[in-house]
Amino acid sequence: MRGDYPEIKPMNLQEGTRRWLPKVRKMALSLPMALLAAAVLVGINETGHMRSQDAVQQMSLGQSTRSDVNSLLQSMLDAETGQRGYLLTGAETYLEPYDRAVATVQTHLDRLRSQLSGFPEDAQELALLSRRVVRKLAEMDLSLRLRRQGNEDAWKFILNTDVGQEHMQAIRRHAQVLSERSDQRVQHGQRQIGQSLMLSRIGIATVTLIGLCAFYMYLRQTRAVQQVGQREQEMLERERDRLEGLVRERTATLSELANHLQQVREQERGHLARELHDELGALLTAAKLDVARLKSKLDAAAPDIAERLAHLTQTLNSGIALKRRIIEDLRPSSLSNLGLTAALEILTREFAGHAGIEVETSLESVQLPEAVQLTVYRMVQEALTNIGKYAKAQQVLVSVHAHPGHVAVQVRDDGQGFDPAALPPTSHGLAGMRHRVEAAGGRLSITSRPGGGTLLSAILPLRARQPA
Repeated sequence: MRGDYPEIKPMNLQEGTRRWLPKVRKMALSLPMALLAAAVLVGINETGHMRSQDAVQQMSLGQSTRSDVNSLLQSMLDAETGQRGYLLTGAETYLEPYDRAVATVQTHLDRLRSQLSGFPEDAQELALLSRRVVRKLAEMDLSLRLRRQGNEDAWKFILNTDVGQEHMQAIRRHAQVLSERSDQRVQHGQRQIGQSLMLSRIGIATVTLIGLCAFYMYLRQTRAVQQVGQREQEMLERERDRLEGLVRERTATLSELANHLQQVREQERGHLARELHDELGALLTAAKLDVARLKSKLDAAAPDIAERLAHLTQTLNSGIALKRRIIEDLRPSSLSNLGLTAALEILTREFAGHAGIEVETSLESVQLPEAVQLTVYRMVQEALTNIGKYAKAQQVLVSVHAHPGHVAVQVRDDGQGFDPAALPPTSHGLAGMRHRVEAAGGRLSITSRPGGGTLLSAILPLRARQPA
């Protein structure tokens, strides 16, 4: 490394003094310039800061005003919708949104009065808006009272007149005026912030130029250190690239191994299911036939023997049912014999039966390779299992829809939800589903929040991905 630096030759005291004297003079000149530039920059920044604070307050007031105006309009629309629903149907349920909307109107008006107290023109416009709102609320309340009293002609006459429409149009006009004025305040604040930022940019650019001129000598001295740092950075980057290559290689190897183990496991499960179906099924069926023969030959008058035979028959039937359930869990026969759509319908129906949860399905017929069909089935099966264990849901929707180049599979529930970012490392069920979908060339996404249910969505290609 020593050869990378210039050779330092010894010099005497006078020569060193002559060489350093111009630098001292430059530093003596640059220091006042730097202090002056710093003072100017501080002044510019303080001025810009105060202007920006004022602009931010104006923008915040404008945005808050517009938000309250929009909320007021929405409350009026909700109240009108609930009122008309009650008038037309007489259902008390329409009065709940009406009462909620009416209760929030006065709150929005009070907030607008507080915000616009310093703007006479806006306060005057708000007063006109308030009168229109009061008239509209009185008109709706009158209609409801007439409807409750059974005065059909009166409330229908009010409903068919244009009074309510005129009030709502006037409310919209006044609200539009307030919204436009709030937008003007926001735009004025934006322009003011833009001017402050431009002033700060000019000041920073000026100070930067002065600083570059004042400290140019120090940059020359640090050039060698920068070159050394650059070489070290290049070495670190090469090492990082090498490590990233190793990580990608190991990740690809582990992914291939996981896919192979997944395929082997499915093959073993299929083989075990066939063995159970053939061997154990034959044994249980033969035993049941033998019991039937014994039952026909034994004396039916012996109650003890008849009871034992009945118990044995029931036990064999339970064993056959258990065998069938184990085989279906290992390798669903409905998937091979009836197709994906029928298999999912059977799966959801059985889940709804034993879990006591309402399950709706929207299943389209799709043409997928056998491996991808199994992936979709296992994904839905695992999702329903998790819902039954943890979600505390009341309704579940399972959908499969075909698109020109892919198939979309979704499982949605209205349960308690969770935070996907806070999943523990032991949540292997979701990780296994994600690996299955990605191994098939698809993409899995999980959307959930506490108290907001969960949406499990997978996008799978119509053609299976070829193995590398």
